[in-house]
Amino acid sequence: MQSHRFDPFFTRLFILTGIGILLYLIYRLNMVLVPFISAFVLAYLLNPIVTKIEQTLKVRRWLVILVVYFGITFGLAMLLWWLLPLIWTQAQDFWSSIPSMIDWYNQTARGWVQQHLRVHLPIIQLKNWSSGLLGYVQEHYNATDAKTLFDNIFLQGMNVVNVAGVLVLIPILSFYFLYNWSERIKSWQNSIPRPYVNKVSEIAKESDEALMSFVKGQFLVMILLGTVYAVQLQFIGLNVGLIIGMTAGIASFVPYLGFTIGFIAAIIAGFFQFGLDWTKMFMIMGAFMVGQAVEGYILQPLLLGDKIGLSPLWVMFAVLAGASLMGIVGMLIALPVAAVLNVLARHAYQAYIRSDYYKEKTEHNLVDNP
Repeated sequence: MQSHRFDPFFTRLFILTGIGILLYLIYRLNMVLVPFISAFVLAYLLNPIVTKIEQTLKVRRWLVILVVYFGITFGLAMLLWWLLPLIWTQAQDFWSSIPSMIDWYNQTARGWVQQHLRVHLPIIQLKNWSSGLLGYVQEHYNATDAKTLFDNIFLQGMNVVNVAGVLVLIPILSFYFLYNWSERIKSWQNSIPRPYVNKVSEIAKESDEALMSFVKGQFLVMILLGTVYAVQLQFIGLNVGLIIGMTAGIASFVPYLGFTIGFIAAIIAGFFQFGLDWTKMFMIMGAFMVGQAVEGYILQPLLLGDKIGLSPLWVMFAVLAGASLMGIVGMLIALPVAAVLNVLARHAYQAYIRSDYYKEKTEHNLVDNP
């Protein structure tokens, strides 16, 4: 029986058309895919914990998932129960210091800028805030009458409801991802052509190890570094030291971002609280220098080590490239994506070294240059 062979041109055209249609659908359904992608990432992060508990206690997987969900919810509730009163107190301190900040601006900063830079800055008055706020609302929300204002408020409220709905949907979707995780992985493995199963599995395993090691190490670095910053700033006496320290620790997920945000915020807050007290200023600077030393010489080597396998130059390039392509989201996922790309690049280089092309060129060069 004569076999039918398709023209290679039409085969490639068909594949490219299918890829184009798939990318177009992804673009059109991006808002629908966001909760599913977020749920899959959450399930990926929780799967090792769920699997470990399931194998240890020998109970049904759905029960383990519910226990893990309850544990995470309880832990977050206890953290908020302890943290929110402190944050509220410091936020009130910051709010009460606003009049003194405005007074310093009007009495000191305006005169210095006018004297040295010849720039006339406007005077800020608290009594003008309400009228300025009303003007901002009318300009940006088109609130020419009460009906328009309430319509805009309703739309904003619906956006909040939609976001809340997505946040509720993500754990539900994650539950279904987690429940059938092993079966789903096996089905993906079975879809790989047999000659490539071992290599693809090896790459996937190395990528998984790099990602999980990075995530666990980075999470501990964020907590410990935020604690180091917060304790030092509180010891110095900075009223909003806890907020700034924990924010700097969380933002340290992106290299150098936490240090930059925390340092600038602490200097500004310290200036308004202590004035030109150089002792306090140097203590704040020293606190962030200590934090950087602890992160660079203790936390990073011990908790992360060489998990990503990238030099500092490539780390900075990955972060800047991620920010350029996808903004804040790109900065957040830059290093995990770079870790996976590093695994792929390493295997690609090894395949190149073992290729006939490389061996032929090497042997040819040895013959020409004995």
